[in-house]
Amino acid sequence: MDITRAGRPRQIASWASLACIALLLTACSSSASSAASSPPGTPSSSAPVTGPTAPGTPASSQGPAAAPTGASTFLAAAQSLNGTLLHEPACGSSGCALSGDSTAFLSQMKWTTWSGSEAVGTGTYKLDDCNPNCAAGQVYSLATVVTLTQPVKVCSASGTRWVWTHAFFIFLQGLPQPLTGQNAPQNPWTFSSLATAAQQSCAS
Repeated sequence: MDITRAGRPRQIASWASLACIALLLTACSSSASSAASSPPGTPSSSAPVTGPTAPGTPASSQGPAAAPTGASTFLAAAQSLNGTLLHEPACGSSGCALSGDSTAFLSQMKWTTWSGSEAVGTGTYKLDDCNPNCAAGQVYSLATVVTLTQPVKVCSASGTRWVWTHAFFIFLQGLPQPLTGQNAPQNPWTFSSLATAAQQSCAS
């Protein structure tokens, strides 16, 4: 009886040791399999992550120096970097050309917002219906609220500037019949050629 009683604790201890060893082997194999299933170069959950927060984000886009401000953002007349860059322009009687073919102008503008992300102004949008052609077409003066957005960086010897490349119009009194349907003005209007020229100016 004494021998039986003495042997039970030893058996229990042996079984407990085997259970601990089995648990350790299971933990090691599971961590090894999870590491093997992770793609090469994938950081573990405990490893510190360094570098850019978003893949493919250029380093130059980070930091306050790379962000547009109200003072550094302009309207490129006629969508050209070779023309005048306008800052909060009043666009008086002669107007500010929005198109390179002189068929769209802003006039008598009052800007309520001019920041690094958008410019909002109220005034007159002058549009040529180009009927029968743009030289002989009728020009309509439309009361409008225009919002300029999507500034793109321009690099030049005189420094970095930003230009608006997107315009959205609210026509306060609607559009006249000749400017509806297929003849309606682009709205919103993305200045694609200007955006491309701006990006190319910073490519070199």
